[in-house]
Amino acid sequence: MDILWYYAAIALAKILRALPLTSVARLGRIGGGITYFLDARHRRVAMLNLAQCLPEKTPAERRELLREHFRRLGENYASAVKTSGMSNEQVRAHLEVTGAEKLLAHGERGAVVAIGHFGNFELHARAGIALPNVRIATTYRALKQPRLDSLVKTLRRESGCLFFDRRRDGEALRRALASGGIFLGLLGDQHAGSGGLRVPFFGHSCSTTAAPAVLAQRYALPLHTAVCFRVAMAQWRIEIGDEIQTRIGGQRRNAAEIMADVNSAFEMAVRRDPANWFWVHDRWRFDKQRRGRTVNALAPA
Repeated sequence: MDILWYYAAIALAKILRALPLTSVARLGRIGGGITYFLDARHRRVAMLNLAQCLPEKTPAERRELLREHFRRLGENYASAVKTSGMSNEQVRAHLEVTGAEKLLAHGERGAVVAIGHFGNFELHARAGIALPNVRIATTYRALKQPRLDSLVKTLRRESGCLFFDRRRDGEALRRALASGGIFLGLLGDQHAGSGGLRVPFFGHSCSTTAAPAVLAQRYALPLHTAVCFRVAMAQWRIEIGDEIQTRIGGQRRNAAEIMADVNSAFEMAVRRDPANWFWVHDRWRFDKQRRGRTVNALAPA
């Protein structure tokens, strides 16, 4: 079965890469719209999340937002396959980076950048188009299927970004950070398991990774956020946020306080364009009381 998925993925990647980016984005939206009707499990998770986080919206508004969200997911995934094979000059016509001067101000020192599943988030690897002569790096978790994992790594490698497997490349990442000049993007908007920090997001406690705060403090690096917004069909803008303080008066801040600031920045980005974020992820899976309240709220009177 793995072999079938592998060759199917190769065929799909070749088809998408042969088409213009705008056509790929449109096809992705169609696929995402179909998935909305077929994927009941993720549709339900997303609706629960929306009901909790955006209670001011009516059920009809949340359903329409969710439909658009699934279209965006298809658009983003299909576009990511296409953009992974494009040169930096080709990508430049579809991607704008604002706030790059905030990172360039740190010079060869480097920085840690907390990123999330916003828009075509794979484009964070291409932020180097606005950051000349710097090294962009990020971490990832290898796929369970070796062939598919190899294919994904091949696609990502063309971006010029350094990729470190979170489970196997810890020592290599530490050496890279110690050497300086690395701008490291770390995903910080997913459930971090039982060992994660319990930090509020949309007013509700959720498991949050401490990695951006811990690495920024350990290597004395500034910490920023970055969000990828969809501005039009096949057009995106990455916005670099202001520096988040990791020390006050020379003393380290608590990691939970730092990540609360990161979550606050992410929440503002979600509210700005709700369909742009990854609602199908069960970010609050440990909050059983929240699930009960939300299910009751969705139940017919």
